[in-house]
Amino acid sequence: MSQVSGGSQELLDRRRALQQAIAELDDLRPGQLVARYRKCGKPNCHCAAPGDPGHGPCWSLTRVVEGKTVTRVIPAGPAVARTQAQLDEYRRFRKLSHELVEISEAICDASLRDPAATVREAKKKRSRKTSMSRSATKSPR
Repeated sequence: MSQVSGGSQELLDRRRALQQAIAELDDLRPGQLVARYRKCGKPNCHCAAPGDPGHGPCWSLTRVVEGKTVTRVIPAGPAVARTQAQLDEYRRFRKLSHELVEISEAICDASLRDPAATVREAKKKRSRKTSMSRSATKSPR
């Protein structure tokens, strides 16, 4: 890494921590889990009584795919808890990735204030690439 000020080092450390947190994410999925209740329409059923919520809950996961709303039925029981955990993990991913972009932008802004550090960093990266590419192009003789 280039010579960085204390504030920039904190940004780099925060970026590394965010990258690690993203790498440790579990299964995730976007959408919204909704509990639905329905009335069956039979006049003698409990759901016909005023104030009765109806039959249910029946769980569904709704999300938008290519501009269209897609709904999947989620079976009651452990699948609902698993789906909710996946949705929570997706929200966590969104939050972490948003923070990562903000930190990265701050690092980029800091490097603009110190152009010499940017040049040193670019030279380091270039020298690594050329040495790697030279060894990769050698013949196996």
